Amino acid sequence: MAKTDKGTREERVDKWLWAMRVFKTRTIATDACKKGRVTMGGVTLKPSRMIKPGDIIDVKKPPITYSFKVLQVTGNRLGARLVPEYLENVTSPEQYELLEMTKISGFVDRQKGLGRPTKRDSRELSRFKEDSYADSFFLDWETDDDEDEV
Repeated sequence: MAKTDKGTREERVDKWLWAMRVFKTRTIATDACKKGRVTMGGVTLKPSRMIKPGDIIDVKKPPITYSFKVLQVTGNRLGARLVPEYLENVTSPEQYELLEMTKISGFVDRQKGLGRPTKRDSRELSRFKEDSYADSFFLDWETDDDEDEV
């Protein structure tokens, strides 16, 4: 952690993303920066880029892009309960809708050659089918009117 002239604290973006539990390891955070998946204001960030409170960082984790506002900086990895004190998730709801649609389409558009669905995939697919057909109407071909005519 570095101090600037004004006394505000700054931290490397890769170290901060790791400390905030956005990435599992610092190496993965560094690689994401190098691959152009971490941006700020549309500009790709290098792993050594210093960030400060108030910055908004976009992290592309396909299929969506998460946005985080830096509230405080720290170089130490935090417990999950302390993370909300240091960052604010400002990801748009449209991104989460995109994530949900991707999950659903993963079952419907299963690529050929991926093999047999796992047990979990099968359960989720059947749950999806039940939910989508639960609201549809049921046609009853045998009615009481047919019985009266006989």
